[in-house]
Amino acid sequence: MNVSRFDRYMLSHLLALFGFFSLVLVAIYWVNRAVGLFDELISDGQTALVFLEFSLLTLPNVIRLVLPISAFVGTVYGVNRLIGDSELVVMQAMGFSAFRLARPVLYFGLCVTLMLAVLMHVLVPASHAMLAARSAEISENVTSRFLTPGEFQHPTDKVALYIGQISDQGELRNVFLADDRDPAERRLYTARRALLVRADTGPKLIMFDGMVQLVGESRRLSVTRFADFTYDLGRFFSVVDTAKRKIDELSTADLLRADPALVAETGKTRADFLAEAHLRFAMPFLSVAAALLGFAALLQGNFSRFGLWRQTALGVGLLIFVQLIHTWASGAAMRSDQGWPLVYLAPVGGCLIAVVLLWITQRPRRLRHPREAS
Repeated sequence: MNVSRFDRYMLSHLLALFGFFSLVLVAIYWVNRAVGLFDELISDGQTALVFLEFSLLTLPNVIRLVLPISAFVGTVYGVNRLIGDSELVVMQAMGFSAFRLARPVLYFGLCVTLMLAVLMHVLVPASHAMLAARSAEISENVTSRFLTPGEFQHPTDKVALYIGQISDQGELRNVFLADDRDPAERRLYTARRALLVRADTGPKLIMFDGMVQLVGESRRLSVTRFADFTYDLGRFFSVVDTAKRKIDELSTADLLRADPALVAETGKTRADFLAEAHLRFAMPFLSVAAALLGFAALLQGNFSRFGLWRQTALGVGLLIFVQLIHTWASGAAMRSDQGWPLVYLAPVGGCLIAVVLLWITQRPRRLRHPREAS
């Protein structure tokens, strides 16, 4: 690949601006997400290290969302500076066409595409899988926190749990549970033995040889004895089902195969699998489309002392239009097994629009030659 000195200069210029805007946008987006994550984890009694770990695991997905926008913003800002400093004007005067000037922008878009491809195919699925595993561990730790013998624990408001003793086999003895969530009645559960059982909907407390005391609005006490009784503790915890994987945790190869057993495990359809797999190939090329659209839009019209705000607005509008196409195409691709080619519509359409704009930029020059010859 022949890279001229101008290409290297403009490429380094765009990459530097891209790095700056990526850092700023990722920081803003990440902090916004981290605030909610902090409240959720700290309220569950987790440490700052757990919060930091979860925050880092969400970072690849944040970067995936930000990079195409950073590519567009970096291109628009960098080209705007080059036009303002008359550097592009000089290159045009030397005979560089709009398509020739767009070559380093294409190289820049391909560099960002490579970064996004690594994120989409490797880092994002891996981070989702690790996040799901750690969430399951945290959920189990939150549950086990309340299995402390000799102390009153409160899984939630107006619920108290007391365990007298825990045997070496994990059997709970002398269990007392008070449930005051319903203001109309109060329930007291006592049992000589109990077991904590994991279920798909969360932990369940199975009590043996006990009784339920119910005090209603009439203040009358009713007592019911039972041989065994199951109390659902899962309603108090946000339980993560580790037995079933989500579609965003799977590798691209698994998505392309769309094995029926795996499709059934995730609860999705074959169309969802194929659409997600091809989205991982198509989305990185949105960076190329975004960079070329920003560059081609700024070349429209003549230089003005008031700046290039009209051209910038044109580029932003075109980027929004391409994003709308991407959103529509992604939804349509998930409705049919044969709809996956639609996910390539946005990047291909964005690049075609940029090519048309570059052709329009050169058109006035071509129209002047016959007049000059006459």
